[in-house]
Amino acid sequence: MVTSTAVSSAGTSSDDALLPEGVDERKFVVALARGLELLRAFRPGDTLLGNRDFVARTGLPKATVNRLAYTLTVLGYLRFDEALGRYALDAGVLSLGFGLLAGTDTLELARPHMRALAREVGAAVSLGCRDGLDMIYLETIRSETALTLGLASGSRLSMLTSSMGRAYLAVLGEAEREAVIAELLQAASKGRGGIAMPARGAEETRRALAAARREIAAFADEGCCFSFRDWHGDVNAVAVPFRDPRDGRWLVLSCSGPASSMGEAVFRERIAPRLRALARRLGQSR
Repeated sequence: MVTSTAVSSAGTSSDDALLPEGVDERKFVVALARGLELLRAFRPGDTLLGNRDFVARTGLPKATVNRLAYTLTVLGYLRFDEALGRYALDAGVLSLGFGLLAGTDTLELARPHMRALAREVGAAVSLGCRDGLDMIYLETIRSETALTLGLASGSRLSMLTSSMGRAYLAVLGEAEREAVIAELLQAASKGRGGIAMPARGAEETRRALAAARREIAAFADEGCCFSFRDWHGDVNAVAVPFRDPRDGRWLVLSCSGPASSMGEAVFRERIAPRLRALARRLGQSR
């Protein structure tokens, strides 16, 4: 592992969770990984975080958090509110996001189709990709009648409980998928699961993993993955992965709606076939 004097409260190196399995330690820059982990500590709905929040969410020592937060503030990625003694994301992070979206030709192609599908089924249609141990929305389009959670571009989803995360896991090779799941469980066991695996009891974690594995196993026959009240108590969803023709990475289309008015049959019989057809078109576009 990476040599470091940083030690978490659990007594293990705080860099352990930052070093992905199988990477070349000689080329891996731990300081950069730590800084990005600090930015990822912000979750949907968070506007201000303090050093205690950063420490709790990343497992990094307080002294390290202080230095990283200062550096990110100087570089324009964080903004410090002196009156409150807390940090907010600044324009530097936004510019990185715009760079990603501007470079995604598939997103431009997908938008009108996503808008049409959202109107047709009366739900929210989203396009996302993996970011660390989470799935992240690149775009979300809602119909005028859709009653869904107000998630937008940049929002993060659990990889195990969301249909989008399950669909992504389903297309990975078995070894890679098991490595990702192991990382998710390790993060959860250390209380640093974030959106990917929020703090859960052992039994709740076991149920979440079992439900994800059932959907992953069914993917070969279904061509999609579902989440029925698993990610949120009143949200049903379906997701379909496809290769981005531009760069070959996996992207995932999803459609979600309120479980109270859009039951499983709606997603299986009406929405899933349409979403699969759209994913095929986008995956073949050049």
